[in-house]
Amino acid sequence: MRWGIALFEYLLQVPPTGFGVMSLAQLKIIQEGITPGVFVPFAVFCMRQPVTLNLQWAGLRLMGAVYFTFR
Repeated sequence: MRWGIALFEYLLQVPPTGFGVMSLAQLKIIQEGITPGVFVPFAVFCMRQPVTLNLQWAGLRLMGAVYFTFR
């Protein structure tokens, strides 16, 4: 199961067009945004971890980073 989660995350992080279309900063922000998107549902549903206020604030800040990188 762990390898399946890692493969799913990796497939989302590597765009087929690669570095030629997006900048290096944009690729890194995509990676940082996808990782919690895969890890948080796994932690909540499989590991029964609560979604805390700190986790919600961190997610909001990551969404802001994605917005400002791509605008």
